[in-house]
Amino acid sequence: MPLPLDLPGRPDERVVRQLVEAVLFEKLIAATIAEDGDQLAFSWSHEGKRFRCAGVEGAFSRIRIAPGSVESEGCDGTWRPAALDELVGSLPASADDRRRLLGELQSTLAHCSWNDRNLPQRARRDLGFAALEGALHEGHAYHPCFKARTGFSESDHRDFGPEGGNSFQLAWLLVRREEVNQRLPVDEATFWTGELGAETFARIEKRRSELDLGRDEFALLPLHPWQWTALKDTLLAPWLADGTAHFAGISGDRYTASQSIRTLLNADRPEAANVKLSMNMSNSSSLRTIEPHSVCTAPVISCWLGDIVAGDPLFRTAYPLTVLDEYAGIIAGRDGPLAGQLAAIWRRSVSSVLGEGEQAVPFNALMTIEHDGKPFIDEWVRRHGFRAWLGQLLQVAILPVWHLLVGHGIATEAHGQNMVLVHRDGWPVRLVLRDFHDSVEYVPHFLRDPGKVPDFLALDPAYREALPDQYYWMEDVETLGELVTDALFVFNMAEISHLLQTHYGLREADFWKTVRHMLSDYAAGHGVAARQAQLGLARPEIAAEALLARKLNIGRSSHVVSNTLSTAHA
Repeated sequence: MPLPLDLPGRPDERVVRQLVEAVLFEKLIAATIAEDGDQLAFSWSHEGKRFRCAGVEGAFSRIRIAPGSVESEGCDGTWRPAALDELVGSLPASADDRRRLLGELQSTLAHCSWNDRNLPQRARRDLGFAALEGALHEGHAYHPCFKARTGFSESDHRDFGPEGGNSFQLAWLLVRREEVNQRLPVDEATFWTGELGAETFARIEKRRSELDLGRDEFALLPLHPWQWTALKDTLLAPWLADGTAHFAGISGDRYTASQSIRTLLNADRPEAANVKLSMNMSNSSSLRTIEPHSVCTAPVISCWLGDIVAGDPLFRTAYPLTVLDEYAGIIAGRDGPLAGQLAAIWRRSVSSVLGEGEQAVPFNALMTIEHDGKPFIDEWVRRHGFRAWLGQLLQVAILPVWHLLVGHGIATEAHGQNMVLVHRDGWPVRLVLRDFHDSVEYVPHFLRDPGKVPDFLALDPAYREALPDQYYWMEDVETLGELVTDALFVFNMAEISHLLQTHYGLREADFWKTVRHMLSDYAAGHGVAARQAQLGLARPEIAAEALLARKLNIGRSSHVVSNTLSTAHA
């Protein structure tokens, strides 16, 4: 399932194109832009070498480069396809940061090439949710390191990547309790019996007995098997040597990787919890360990969100929303060399919340093209009618997130992987949100019910001396609005508007005009126009996250883009 501009069998072209799109979008180089018919001609130079490409500017200043147009000028004056190393070499970053970026780009290319060689071309529109999670091999539609997976060998990619669809069991550690922090919904024995089943829990307890490790002294913790292999002779070796930790074997249910790699879906019991496990790898823009502060805070945040959603009838009627609560967390060694490396968070599964006749798809499936050359959504659009289906999609996908923000003052990171669309025969019916432990923000005075917010200062010592905007609470309402706009619109719905323009002829300008009117109608209908105005939607420009600049340690985390939601675009 490629993206709209991908060339079949050319992952090298996609990696180059997305790199240049990010460079131009974040203005990391000084490019000259000229109109060339219906397109724009971009050109720039570095130390005498000239580069050029063609493309267009879409919603929120997103740059869309024409496939195959990125070129560099050779010594003889001829133009040829630009190579990754020369493009990276032209970036304004340190030699070490450029070297690391190039390595991640090359790793992305290698993993994509493996997929092209080994994955069968199959129809995926009728796949169940878990299978579709694995089949969505495109990765991040913007970030050029969308499949870096640093440290993954080819066999690791095959065995533990979602694309291969392989299942595996978890590794288990018994760790001294003074090194463990945990927040469970019930007592330990009840928790583990429910999560593992009586037989698996008894097997691990037998191993505990063989090792002569008392329950009062040692707590249980799962590891991703790849993480166990990566740590046992390195960061974990001192603990294994001095008896702080003991390996309790590999056992239990089989799991498959979701598209986020570290979040695992239960293959034996699909309705059982997803488990997010730390992995010491980088993929796209971040390291895939788990922030230590967030592990035991996750269940508290989920309770807060769950109470907010349950207490507002609009989340059952006008803006149907389900939040997949992260109800348990365990972390070991949170303050030492292993910080963030040994951690697990349990989350309710999508399968467990589906009703009769409902099906679910990860939202980023909607921005892809199937192997027949038609969009993933094509059958749905033709069955229900383009305008009717699109109107329903926008209502279902946007307004629950927006009501949580404007109506309640809570911002969520609603990007394509964190959103799940529930549908009936292709007709959107409700939204599911997931992954809250490190992606929920609020401004205290903008909260609708500040009395319900968790007492974060009492939850974790890290919060007591936190810098502004470091964790969950923020100072500025406009910045809060930009966080939602960034994830939901700039890097998510903009992919939908681009696809609809490319394949159905709907101008992006018309798509976003519809969104603007919908948000305006929402505010008027609920008498919250003043609250919505505080988010700064009328501004012609807003800040968007600079994902590539952040990876290159250039010193800025955001950049200014055109605000397609502004009334200036009406």
